[in-house]
Amino acid sequence: MTSREQLIATTFVDLADTLVADFDVIDFLHTLATRSVELLDADAAGIMLADQHGGLHVMASSTEEARLLELYELQNNEGPCLDCWRSGRPVARADLAEMRSTWPAFTQRLEDLGFHSAQALPMRLRTQTIGALNLFRAKPGRLSEADLGIGQAMADVATVGLIQERAIAAGELLATQLQTALTSRVQLEQAKGVLSQRSGLPMGQAFQLMRDYARSHNRLLSDVAAHIIDGSISDDQLGRSR
Repeated sequence: MTSREQLIATTFVDLADTLVADFDVIDFLHTLATRSVELLDADAAGIMLADQHGGLHVMASSTEEARLLELYELQNNEGPCLDCWRSGRPVARADLAEMRSTWPAFTQRLEDLGFHSAQALPMRLRTQTIGALNLFRAKPGRLSEADLGIGQAMADVATVGLIQERAIAAGELLATQLQTALTSRVQLEQAKGVLSQRSGLPMGQAFQLMRDYARSHNRLLSDVAAHIIDGSISDDQLGRSR
């Protein structure tokens, strides 16, 4: 078995392993985003999920540039991820000319941030679409059919993991998980800013430092974020997690 095949196998195990008491939705979604970049011919990835009221939110991204691009997409109501979520189908365009024709403002922002291709895969289970996985590339053109197949399979497994029945009503469980994740996400962004300002690290590195600390100490990202904000976790403590 090659190293890539081993990583694919490990990824599917990780994405299916949600039946744990301390299941961390944010970390789970960041695993999906980072593994998408590691396994597919993509340079960055991001994930949007819908809340119980049908509003989309940026929940995870592999880079700060991907996060900014997805926020821009939401703010301007234009882009492949939105079309993917609405249709429940993969969305892509053959080249930049087609992208500019379909999403002019989004495509300009895409190029400004150093990307030349974007496509989205639905996070769905049967007829229920709960969000989309965005894949960004520095070079133009679509992903290969093989990569698309792996990417869609990862998105599907992650969706099943999020909405599988761990309570009487899976829909109620999903709403609770997503609302908790949305609340945690706001706190994480605050903690990222605090840590970046204190340490001088870029936002992406500040988040990775938080995530490494949470994993090495077996703690939830939301708890670590809260303690960074209130100062009970120092920069020195975070540094020792590297």
